[in-house]
Amino acid sequence: MDSSSASPAAAASSPAFAFSSPPPVGDPRSPFSRPPSSISRPSYLVETPSRPRAPSSSSSRTIYSDRFIPSRSGSNFSLFDLSLPPSASSSSSSDAGREDGSGGYAQPCLGLSSLGRIRALRRRPRPTDRQLRLPGEALLPPHPPQQFEDELPGFSHIHPRAPRKVPRSPYKVLDAPALQDDFYLNLVDWSSHNVLAVGLGNCVYLWNACSSKVTKLCDLGVDDSVCSVGWAQRGNHLAVGTNQGKVQIWDASRCRRIRTMESHRLRVGALAWSSSLLSSGSRDKIILQRDIRAQEDFVSKLTGHKSEVCGLKWSHDNRELASGGNDNRLFVWNQHSTQPVLKYSEHTAAVKAIAWSPHVHGLLASGGGTADRCIRFWNTVTNSHLSCIDTGSQVCNLVWSKNVNELVSTHGYSQNQIIVWRYPTMSKLATLTGHTYRVLYLAISPDGQTIVTGAGDETLRFWNVFPSPKSQLRYSKP
Repeated sequence: MDSSSASPAAAASSPAFAFSSPPPVGDPRSPFSRPPSSISRPSYLVETPSRPRAPSSSSSRTIYSDRFIPSRSGSNFSLFDLSLPPSASSSSSSDAGREDGSGGYAQPCLGLSSLGRIRALRRRPRPTDRQLRLPGEALLPPHPPQQFEDELPGFSHIHPRAPRKVPRSPYKVLDAPALQDDFYLNLVDWSSHNVLAVGLGNCVYLWNACSSKVTKLCDLGVDDSVCSVGWAQRGNHLAVGTNQGKVQIWDASRCRRIRTMESHRLRVGALAWSSSLLSSGSRDKIILQRDIRAQEDFVSKLTGHKSEVCGLKWSHDNRELASGGNDNRLFVWNQHSTQPVLKYSEHTAAVKAIAWSPHVHGLLASGGGTADRCIRFWNTVTNSHLSCIDTGSQVCNLVWSKNVNELVSTHGYSQNQIIVWRYPTMSKLATLTGHTYRVLYLAISPDGQTIVTGAGDETLRFWNVFPSPKSQLRYSKP
């Protein structure tokens, strides 16, 4: 045993937890230590013969083995052996049976779950005679604990993970007549109750994803039209932004309008909820913060954009609001500011596509229009620009998966495609086509597996692009 060389006094003087220096390379306490080069047979399975000494007249003591390993010559090791009864053919077959029994006993004790879970070291282990092996197994160390197997750089998987396949065709297509082909509008949203809201012309329709039932929620009349829709986080109330600068709040379960709020002079093309606070962005360059519990139409006014506000998204902790405008600017606001706390001007076209990561706090993605074509990533905690990728076409929408670290982008001129990306490598998992016009609208289902896309070709297409929450561990890493 390697530990026999240390004296008991030295072991007693060392503290229970030592943080001043890392543990030795072979110390099993270190998760990144080098695994043992071979699997040593436990002491109670190994018979260590005594080393004979020259006869001495001054000493008549019985000579034993190492002082830390007592002699067990009188022990019955068959009690510890789980091998089959020895055959009468040869002594070699008896030894093989004993080897099988030792392996069967050590398998549950040492954590050797199966041959398929053994990981191979890059370095060849040193040969040894004292080794416990499974039947027919090479000289390999046991696999590392499950929580460390993906972190140890010296280990490689015997069976590489098969890449996830994303269906290239939509599983459902719905007609959406009068769906406007306008880049600055937001006419599709999916509620937490699995109800899809769509603005078609001057009407809003609700489609129940469970029953496929379609309900007409409202009709604004010939003098007005729908410019944006947005579900509250609880999924009961729907906000509708109109071309006349109004914001209506509807109780979707009763198909009843609760209130109408004004104060915008031009159309309201962007809406975002934060609990009971509703943010509305307009062509009048202003963002209004509205508390639907208060009597006033708005509680604060956010100014800073020089052109139409076309993108609004609250962070998942409801502490930061990101806004994008036709002035090519991306702003970040906190809960109480009336001026942007962060300003980004790297985009060279309108910023409509905005998405906060549900996996990393402060990670924000944004996409630019036709003259920009880029997806950029920002760290709002450190106020830094992380990366940029040129997609080759107008970026219309972005949405993150809540199940895996991936995101989807929809595009306009000139390819009208949908791309599934793996973050942070930004490698393409799939490119989906089918729309014949710009893919201007995007929403994700409450379970995080399905997306719906809308385009000026007056169709809504449903795609299964993300895995279920149960399979997120299998696909969370490339």
